[in-house]
Amino acid sequence: MWKVARSAASSLRQSRRRMSTAIPGPCIVHKRGTDILHDPWFNKDTGFPLTERDRLGLRGLLPPRVISFEQQYARFMDAYVSLEKNTQGQPSNIVSLAKWRILNRLHDRNETLYYRVLIDNIKNFAPIIYTPTVGLVCQNYSGLYRRPRGMYFSAKDKGEMMSMIYNWPSRQVDMIVLTDGSRILGLGDLGVQGIGIPIGKLDMYVAAAGINPQRMTPVSVVFHMIMFTDLGLRQPRLEGDEYLEIVDEFIEAVHARWPKAVVQFEDFQMKWAFKTLERYRNRFCMFNDDIQGTAGVALAGLLGAVRAQGRPLTDFANQKIVVVGAGSAGLGVLKMALQAVSRMTESTADSHFFLLDKDVLVYLFQAVLILCLPMLIYAILAALLVGLITKERKGIDPAAAPFAKSHGEIEGLGLGEGSSLIEVVKKVKPHVLLGLSGVGGVFTEQVLTAMRESDSTKPAIFAMSNPTENAECSAANAFKYAGKDIVFASGSPFANVDLGNGKTGHVNQANNMYLFPGIGLGSLVSGARIITDKMLQAAAECLASYMTDEEIQSGILYPSIDSIRDITAEVGAAVLREAIADGVAEGHGDVGPKELSHMCEEETIQYVKDNMWFPVYSPLVHEK
Repeated sequence: MWKVARSAASSLRQSRRRMSTAIPGPCIVHKRGTDILHDPWFNKDTGFPLTERDRLGLRGLLPPRVISFEQQYARFMDAYVSLEKNTQGQPSNIVSLAKWRILNRLHDRNETLYYRVLIDNIKNFAPIIYTPTVGLVCQNYSGLYRRPRGMYFSAKDKGEMMSMIYNWPSRQVDMIVLTDGSRILGLGDLGVQGIGIPIGKLDMYVAAAGINPQRMTPVSVVFHMIMFTDLGLRQPRLEGDEYLEIVDEFIEAVHARWPKAVVQFEDFQMKWAFKTLERYRNRFCMFNDDIQGTAGVALAGLLGAVRAQGRPLTDFANQKIVVVGAGSAGLGVLKMALQAVSRMTESTADSHFFLLDKDVLVYLFQAVLILCLPMLIYAILAALLVGLITKERKGIDPAAAPFAKSHGEIEGLGLGEGSSLIEVVKKVKPHVLLGLSGVGGVFTEQVLTAMRESDSTKPAIFAMSNPTENAECSAANAFKYAGKDIVFASGSPFANVDLGNGKTGHVNQANNMYLFPGIGLGSLVSGARIITDKMLQAAAECLASYMTDEEIQSGILYPSIDSIRDITAEVGAAVLREAIADGVAEGHGDVGPKELSHMCEEETIQYVKDNMWFPVYSPLVHEK
């Protein structure tokens, strides 16, 4: 155990060496005594030096021994390792929630130590505070709720939001993650319990992008009561103009108090995801992570898949891509991919993209299947229910209509309206099979085996739905049935696959965490009025170029999460440069748009890094 503690302390010393050697300036506090100990932002637990204990009225309120930051860090890591040992053999959901609880208790008590632990151990802790455990947290949030975190707005607050927004204690807020809880991951409508998603996302903003946690706000708005929550309103979810009026009022209130804040929309059901994006994107600095963040990460992976085939990136225009799932994420991917093809070929043709989803008439049938059938049988039937979207389909969603195939485009392939996933894969022989369906196991053995006949020498399979049980297939099954030469990516983490003979099937986590922190940070430090399509494309292309040719050839499409801060800095700098090129950058703090425009690429990266917050104990000085 002490070996682990020494390792943790060594990691801490290394992280300090990577930091600037400047001593942090004092922090002015207007509290004394127990008020400070109960404030996780100022609390240092037993780490308060004696001089601070005297001037802050803490003498006698703490054990006499002063424990250094390194010792506190090591003690927490010891406790975490002990928890791992004590929960071995227990169900995975029990273990995951236990790990989340121990981190959450630290977060509630001492934010500085919490964020340092998170940053230094991001690869191990990201799956706990973010995907996939965050889905489990949302499902159980009513029972896990202990203290308020974030803001909550409901239909009963109509007309009061402008005053409510001033109840938030921070005078300056840089980042807001907003959800209405209507489509949490692949879990559906969780109402107010969806607040767990903004909380987890903002923790990633701190860890990856260095956003100061005192300057961000998780928000839940427009929620309703559902059967397993006792935190929400007991009334139907708002629809139509009533819904939009509430969101309008909230956005206007935010902009009035914090006009420079970046707002990230998260986990809105598809009809509202697209509606709100188009409604606000040209008026406020905002983006929808499910549509645009997912699309950017997927595009980076798709471009990497082209490189893995040994082809130039311009060959992306010729890639046959089958996308399963016509929700906000799937349509966002297709839209960004089409923009990429357009830049490469100056053509808007999308004849190589095939979109599949459930017809509206089978949703009720699907619900019955979920309740009545084992998951394996359900997945097989779901693969048959998922059908190709063509212009012949009745009631097609307007957002999906541009990607619907005409009869002339597919008649030569022997396909038609509603052709099943297995039929499409067998006849199209796609280079890429990409899933954002939310249907666990829909890439069945038959579907994966059919990918062996792909026209690509190294076909790509992207099972991107979250959480893990909603992944279209596991990594092990992908390599087992589709072959050892595939490129594999998933939304949730899977272990690499041993292929024998010393070969490894690499699992790439195609997760939004690689992009949304950089998009948010780059937009913030550029002072962008709005977030343009070109800024998002710049982010995706920066991520795609991050990997070396050698890594790509071995099947690695995305970098290690350990380097997330470096990745975010480069992505943020790419977003900043594009904001300047698009003429939407207004500058940040004392740095105006003119100064930003004169920075070279290396200078913009350093500028972004200089604006990243890092957790250290600052000296506290009391002021009345």
